[in-house]
Amino acid sequence: MTSPATPPQMSHRQVLEALSGLLLGMFVSMIAGTVVSTSLPVIVHELGGDQTAFTWVITSTLLTTAISTPIWGKLADLFNRKLLIQIALVIFVASSAVAGFSDSATGLIAARAVQGIGAGGLAALSQIIMADIIISPHERGRYAGLFGAVMALATVGGPLLGGLITDSMGWRWNFFVAVPFAIAALIMLQITLHLPRHPKRRVHIDYLG
Repeated sequence: MTSPATPPQMSHRQVLEALSGLLLGMFVSMIAGTVVSTSLPVIVHELGGDQTAFTWVITSTLLTTAISTPIWGKLADLFNRKLLIQIALVIFVASSAVAGFSDSATGLIAARAVQGIGAGGLAALSQIIMADIIISPHERGRYAGLFGAVMALATVGGPLLGGLITDSMGWRWNFFVAVPFAIAALIMLQITLHLPRHPKRRVHIDYLG
């Protein structure tokens, strides 16, 4: 009996090319979340919000990210993973643009909640797709460091960039700044990300729990 053929191991250069779009997508997700941290008091004040609105601008994104992450993981078992991460990126950047045009604290909170749905998809699918690309668990740890470096850069640089943008261009550009990076990430994902085909299997969702 012959065992099913395993996909050929990718070279280091091929892995980096395949991961480039994922890393940029993760950077967009992280920077869009951290860039507004320093300007939130200004944003909420100009939109006429109170302390409750200030809290929910942050909490809404965290809440929907936590809820949607396992759902995206389940969808990755059912549908095309490359298409899913592109959809997550579109949701994220579209909601970021809507947040930039918000004229009330309630509208900003709603946009940030939708933004969290896209962020959950980017967080879950990037790890799943990395496991698809890199077969060896030993090698995954090596490349996982790249994701950690991107997260660290966005975490440290985001607040600094947000303060600079708010002072020079206005707080709305904190949300608009992610748009060109997201478009670039979409293009890179389409060009560089080639995932192995997985055999289709019948699935059943227990809607009643």
